[in-house]
Amino acid sequence: MTELWTNWAGDQRCAPSTVERPRSEQQLIGAVLRAVARGEAVRAVGSGHSFTDCACTDGVLIDMSGMQRVLSVDQASGRATVEGGIKLDALGSQLARHGLALENQGDIDRQSIAGAIATATHGTGARLANLSAQIVGLRLVTASGDVMELSGESDHDAFLAARVSLGALGVVSAVTIQCVPLYTLRRRDVPAPLSDTLAGVEEQAEDNDHFEFFVFPYTQIALTRRMRRGAELPTPPPGWKRYLQEELIENWALGLTCRLGRGLPRAVPRLNRLLAGTMSVSEVSDRAYKVYATVRRVRFTEMEYAIPRARASAAVERVLALVERRRLPILFPLEVRFSAPDDALLSPAHARETCYVAVHQFQGMEYEAFFRGVEEIMDGYGGRPHWGKRHYQSAATLRERYPQWDRFQAIRDRLDPGGTFANDYTRRVLGPVSPDAAVDR
Repeated sequence: MTELWTNWAGDQRCAPSTVERPRSEQQLIGAVLRAVARGEAVRAVGSGHSFTDCACTDGVLIDMSGMQRVLSVDQASGRATVEGGIKLDALGSQLARHGLALENQGDIDRQSIAGAIATATHGTGARLANLSAQIVGLRLVTASGDVMELSGESDHDAFLAARVSLGALGVVSAVTIQCVPLYTLRRRDVPAPLSDTLAGVEEQAEDNDHFEFFVFPYTQIALTRRMRRGAELPTPPPGWKRYLQEELIENWALGLTCRLGRGLPRAVPRLNRLLAGTMSVSEVSDRAYKVYATVRRVRFTEMEYAIPRARASAAVERVLALVERRRLPILFPLEVRFSAPDDALLSPAHARETCYVAVHQFQGMEYEAFFRGVEEIMDGYGGRPHWGKRHYQSAATLRERYPQWDRFQAIRDRLDPGGTFANDYTRRVLGPVSPDAAVDR
């Protein structure tokens, strides 16, 4: 019987002809070569946390969960080499044993490292780039079965393409990460008037190591989150206190409210105001990898756009106005974060100071009207979609938004001329491998 695969949100599924579960690079190479010999397409998957059909295939699905080892750590240089399937939560704790940490990361740590960089996963911090920018080398298994060792010194163009590749160039078997000394994060959450938050958003982004904020539609209160990095020993809160905040308030209460709103959509504005009323000042001090990530038990789907940082306030105001004007039942807050520019060819933050605006909808509720409306707003700012989150763009609409688009396509044609690593998603957002070389798999 064909094995059915679904993503984390449960809204993307496929029935691959074969699921391969390699436990070493050599086994990975064998899986790729067997697929190529049969003329089948190949897609690799980590934790399935993408909201798009990025991992879906009718061909061979390579489950990387068996490749999660730390291969080497050099404390002197701060570099660690790990297998591509390692999950971020496991990586954080293992690096900490060596006195090291990731420079920055997002607020979900269930992704694999290879999947996270392939889709340009990011955290927040106006002076800090996304996760892929921390990669200084990687091993890429191509359709020929060859292993390319890519870095800034070895095939520089291919390295810049492979750092954010949507899995379209090959399968990343291992990455080398430039880490930083282990540090503590002090996080302070403070509710504030939305008008004040928007008026000072650029200053807040610049003045804090990490800054982000959340705002529920139909309310005028933002929950601001500031994080300061330091070398001091952590003073984590009692377990019961963190359980109360993360499990009961951020998950149980949110989940209950979302279920009520799904059944009574007209009540959503009042429910959002109720949720906003539960926001209060809170502080956490702990090792960074324990502070960045939050527990996400309420299932949802998501869209996120990267826009020029200077347009952050205007974009947020327009999205909130869209919800109110159309009376849309949106129960999740907007999430607004920031990132430094980077040089990966297909990074949404490529060569510009970036603001990310993320919108969500609760599982089982209509989202397309909202997401399409948000996308139209973001189009006006030259918005680039997060590759792992829902959007309605195509290669034709995206090409002009990436200055190095043609450079990436040349690398793709060179590394995967037969389209072995293509699927419906890559054909839609990247186009065929080349006008006369694409294979419809």
